[in-house]
Amino acid sequence: MNQKSEVKNQKSEVRSQKPEVCPLPSVLCPLSISVFFPCYNEQENIARTVQHALAVLEKLDADFEVIIVDDGSSDATGRIADDIASRNSNVLAVHHPTNLGYGAALQSGFKAATKELVFYTDGDGQFDINEMPPLLPLMAQFDIVSCYRLNRQDNLLRKVNGFCWTKLVCLLFGLRVRDIDCAFKLYKREIFDNIELSSAGALIDAEILARAARKGYTITQRPVHHYPRTAGAQTGANLKVILRAFKELFKLRNRIRGT
Repeated sequence: MNQKSEVKNQKSEVRSQKPEVCPLPSVLCPLSISVFFPCYNEQENIARTVQHALAVLEKLDADFEVIIVDDGSSDATGRIADDIASRNSNVLAVHHPTNLGYGAALQSGFKAATKELVFYTDGDGQFDINEMPPLLPLMAQFDIVSCYRLNRQDNLLRKVNGFCWTKLVCLLFGLRVRDIDCAFKLYKREIFDNIELSSAGALIDAEILARAARKGYTITQRPVHHYPRTAGAQTGANLKVILRAFKELFKLRNRIRGT
């Protein structure tokens, strides 16, 4: 073998030993993500929803964890969550002894999350977590991906309430978000080290986005499909919950303006 051929072979060997370049933006390499599900009486949905999430995350070859937040369920949701966690080291079950509200469930999920990114969606199976991976590259440019529902699968009253609520929140806080309460959001976890949350109920999504925007965090939006609930019952349309959220909304505006 002549000298030129030997040098060429050495260069080829060096190139072959170089690690593969991560196909995702550098901020995501290696991908580190917490996925959590707030749940209240979702015994018929949670196992299927979590297994689906695990399948998607394993394909990503990520450093991941799945967190089930049982908000004081009166059915078997808590027991099912513990059973799943006992069989998979990547799953953690968090329990509230009593039902504390949707905002409290989200707060517990964010506090339990340990990875660089944190994603949440409800445990009722009305979203497809296969639509989460395409959102990941956006985190190279933005701090939050707040999705909005395509063809929302709710009755007319819930749709009207949701539309009016979103418009009011955006007006009060100067946000440009199409669907405040869409339960399909991706965040950089560091946000929750820098904002203090107080909402235990339906106001939680508005508070997170308003406080994050106030701190200068950037928000982008993407559409996701919304599917009919196949089991369990919706709890978010309770009139008392809605009225309390509107009352607390104006208090929140004053608190944020005072910071």
